[in-house]
Formats: sequence, structure tokens, C-alpha cells
Amino acid sequence: MGDYAITLLNEPRSGADRMTPTFDELFSEHHDKVLLAAYRVTGNMQDAEDVLQSVFLRLLKRREPQTYGSSSAAYLRRAAINASIDLLRSKYHSHSVSLIEDIHAATQGAADSDVRQAELRRHLRVALLSLEHHAAEVFALRFFEDFSNAEIAVLLDSTPNTVAVTLHRARTRLQEILGELEGDYR
Repeated sequence: MGDYAITLLNEPRSGADRMTPTFDELFSEHHDKVLLAAYRVTGNMQDAEDVLQSVFLRLLKRREPQTYGSSSAAYLRRAAINASIDLLRSKYHSHSVSLIEDIHAATQGAADSDVRQAELRRHLRVALLSLEHHAAEVFALRFFEDFSNAEIAVLLDSTPNTVAVTLHRARTRLQEILGELEGDYR
């Protein structure tokens, strides 16, 4: 099926089909944005590369070409964020090492300010995983990818007010979780 999907996605098209980009065109134009979005969420280049591969493999496996309109970049960045959140959740659920030991090991040998920054980034990722998936997605789109509330609303077929409420609740919950994590680490 893989070779067949590649052939279909890359065949010359005519008429209205010319408006639908091929897989190669999508990859060439957006792979760097997808990789960066994944890196911002995972904080790890190897994980970001895994997410990049996962996002584009899913596209490749589709039988029907996807139409994105003018928002293929936004769609693919959203897919990267969701795949990154899923990857982080699966990693943290499968590890038996405690979070505090993991954070301590990751920060050994670095300068104090670097250690603090690494701790904060790590804590934020862990806290993000404790949010409901939709709230984590909205938070990442807003604060990692710098989408406006209106852009997120269009992307998620919602309203800017709903996005604002979701962001407020997510920030409040993240502050609570970060406070707990900071207290545990001290």
C-alpha cells in the first residue's frame, strides 16, 4: 500500500486537483515547521524527529488526498503538537523512574541558571501532560506556536471566547501543578 499511496500522491494532476499539493510538496514546504513545533513540545530533537516522521507517515497512509485550503501549515503544526503530546504521555506512563530523580539526573553538571531553566522546561512539559488533551493542544498552539486565539478558534472549529476560557483554565491548572512540582523538588 505504501508505494501505491506515494504514486497516487505524486501523480501529475489536472484541473481542480492542481490545487491539492502532493506529498512531496507538503513535506518540502512544511517539514521544518512540523519539526520545530514538535521540538517545542518535546524539548528533544530525537523525539521531534520521531514526531515529524509520524505526522508525514500518517499523511502518506491516507487513501484520499487531504484538502487543507490555505491552512496546511496550521493543520500540520497542530498534528505535530498532538503527536508530541501523545509521545510524551506514552513516555511518562511507561517510565518507572520517579519524576524528581529524572529531573535531577537530567540537570547534573550544568550551571545553576541552566539547571533552573532545564527544570522549568521539564516541569512545564510534565504539567502539560496532566492537562486534558484539548487544553494541552490549545495551550501549545497559543504559547509554543504563537497562534492567536482567533487562529486557534478557526483551526479547532471553535470560537475565540471558548479558546480564551480554555487557555485561562489551562494556565490556572498549570500554575497549580507547577507549584506542586516546584515544592516537591525543593
